[in-house]
Amino acid sequence: MAQAQKTNWFAIWISVGVVAALVLVGALVVWMNNSANAPGPRPAGAGINSETGAIEVGSGSNELDIWFDFYCPHCQDFEREYGSTVDDLLEQGDLQVNLFPVALASLNAASGTDFSKRSANALYCVAEAEPDAAYPFMQAIFATDPTGPGLTDEELIAAASDAGATGIDACVTDREYVDFVDAQTREIPENPETGGQGTPTVVLNGDFIQLTGDPEADLVARLG
Repeated sequence: MAQAQKTNWFAIWISVGVVAALVLVGALVVWMNNSANAPGPRPAGAGINSETGAIEVGSGSNELDIWFDFYCPHCQDFEREYGSTVDDLLEQGDLQVNLFPVALASLNAASGTDFSKRSANALYCVAEAEPDAAYPFMQAIFATDPTGPGLTDEELIAAASDAGATGIDACVTDREYVDFVDAQTREIPENPETGGQGTPTVVLNGDFIQLTGDPEADLVARLG
């Protein structure tokens, strides 16, 4: 008569323990990834869209979304070539501009001072404290054509004060919104022709604009 086979409970419990450990490790990895991608504190205020995070300027019927990195030379070119046209359209009441300051990883590292993140963070600090100062602050930073290490925190704070926003020192130096800036950077719309993401990215009334260097053709002629 065959001998009854004994159940190896020790082996079973070891297997259960290994499975439980693997599940725990998997859950920890998911939690760490989610934490790393968390947007952090969100800037808030009358001039910041609570859903998109855009800094809103103007109130025209046409919406112009601009995704930019202060350290990006092409963004600096865009401000030089298109800035006066955007200003005119804002003054005429034809446009609402939605500003999305971001920090491309390669550009942020290039300064050696995290300037892309610091300047984008500073713009959010300004917009939260004094909405009317956000656009002049953006123009002032672009006017310096940031290169090398970019501006220091002290220079960013001084530029904010000149634009009309004070009391933001801690927001700037503590990097209050850099995690949010990172999250926004991952949301840059894809170029429909290349599938890539980059700056400047310009979207007018929902349509991605392939910039030609001609503000009249790229912006004015497309207004509704």
